[in-house]
Amino acid sequence: MAQEPENEAKPECSASEPQPQPSGEPDMDTKPTVIPTTSWFTPKRLLAIFCVINMLNYLDRGAIASNGVNGRRETCEGGTCKHGTGIQGDFNLTNFEDGVLSSAFMVGLLVASPIFASLAKSVNPFRLIGVGLSVWTLATLLCGLSINFWFIAVCRMLVGVGEASFISLAAPFIDDNAPVAQKTVWLSIFYMCIPAGYAVGYVYGGLVGSHFGWRYAFWVEAILMFPFAILGFVMKPLQLKGFSPTDSEKASAIATVGSEVKDVEASGGKNEPLPLKAEFRGKSSREPSMSKSATTILDAFSRFLKDMKELLLDKVFVVNVLGYITYNFVIGAYSYWGPKVGYSIYNMTNADMMFGGITVVCGILGTLGGGFVLDFMTNSISNAFKLLSVTTLVGGACCFCAFLFRSEYGFLALFAIGELLVFATQGPVNYVCLHCVKPSLRPLSMAMSTVAIHIFGDVPSSPLVGLMQDKINNWRTTALILTTIFFPAAAIWFIGIFLHSVDRYNEDSEVEVLNVEKDEHSTVT
Repeated sequence: MAQEPENEAKPECSASEPQPQPSGEPDMDTKPTVIPTTSWFTPKRLLAIFCVINMLNYLDRGAIASNGVNGRRETCEGGTCKHGTGIQGDFNLTNFEDGVLSSAFMVGLLVASPIFASLAKSVNPFRLIGVGLSVWTLATLLCGLSINFWFIAVCRMLVGVGEASFISLAAPFIDDNAPVAQKTVWLSIFYMCIPAGYAVGYVYGGLVGSHFGWRYAFWVEAILMFPFAILGFVMKPLQLKGFSPTDSEKASAIATVGSEVKDVEASGGKNEPLPLKAEFRGKSSREPSMSKSATTILDAFSRFLKDMKELLLDKVFVVNVLGYITYNFVIGAYSYWGPKVGYSIYNMTNADMMFGGITVVCGILGTLGGGFVLDFMTNSISNAFKLLSVTTLVGGACCFCAFLFRSEYGFLALFAIGELLVFATQGPVNYVCLHCVKPSLRPLSMAMSTVAIHIFGDVPSSPLVGLMQDKINNWRTTALILTTIFFPAAAIWFIGIFLHSVDRYNEDSEVEVLNVEKDEHSTVT
């Protein structure tokens, strides 16, 4: 009898030793992140669907920037007035107000992105994408019904809210299912849809706006996105690496295990009698629901702050995003004001078509080229920074020299080379965002990267460039000043080459920690 306490204590001492995973328990680090063979989805189908959705998102941005949809104000010269066209003409917007309209879309995106990223830990990420696309579809439909500036500004904010879930969660899904040796290429294919979508949007907006009116451009977009919004709810949801299957019985089991482990720790490792546990749970179940909700919200907020602190202390993440912010300040202004710059400097009557054609060709080739080059170099964080700094420096120099040309053809040729190089950054910069953090932080990393590049990048750049043009009244000078900002971006990314960086893609996730806790608890009990 005297030996019984010692026999009971032995398993407790062995809890610190590596424990085998219980039989019948799947490896949660890999299996939830790979598309099941029984699913209609395959990795390539998932990539294709996400590419189409991303294309529609950026087609919308290109369309609202096109001359056919955006239009121009009423102008009067020598007593003769030309009626305004498009949104700017219908609502009589100044260049600054027109720029604010573009930035209003970003406000919703910035507010909602971290919220969706945090919700991914408690709600299935695939379902969150369905919710976001539904909001996007409704908001785009309402844009076409706008009656004044403030109405369409609010609708554009809601479009940003709808896109936030997709922007935060699509890239981690793609990264999970891409072949190891082609991760940057797959990401580049996805991000290729940004310039391609903008370019198609310029052409689409010009054609639809000129022939049917700017409102029809938004209505058609809503119709095209509607099937994908439905798909997010009817298809069996997929899981992300680093997250437990939130909508399955296993999630409940994991939560129970975590709770029981805490009970064991609170009791000093002693096995508490079941009747006492039941009595305790009975008491806690009678607690006011308001208190439970407040505790849940407080826990979620505390976890969010902890994750944010970890992100902001990561030097690689911070340097990467700082370079991305500076780069995106220029790209955002280019994408919105590009057609008007071409029309004003070089009298391009078909500026939508010209800028659309250059952007779609150079954007596709440049983005894919950047992905292939990084994979060829061996996709690593250090190599990504090398590629980012070189392509941005040389590409920015080409774009700057292009605006010095008096000839339209000289401008188009050199500007095309510049765009080819600057768009090569899309795959590498997002590869760094995904791989410099542990798997469970990837949605928040993508969300905060998106928030940062917009709130400090293209959100202020469109109205600021518009305001600068209102003061200078010379589009060539305005474009040259804007383009010089590429050079600080290249310098910031150059610093990243010398930082100590570790690829954390295979680092232990929160799910694995729960498995360890479960093993330890089973040993203790």
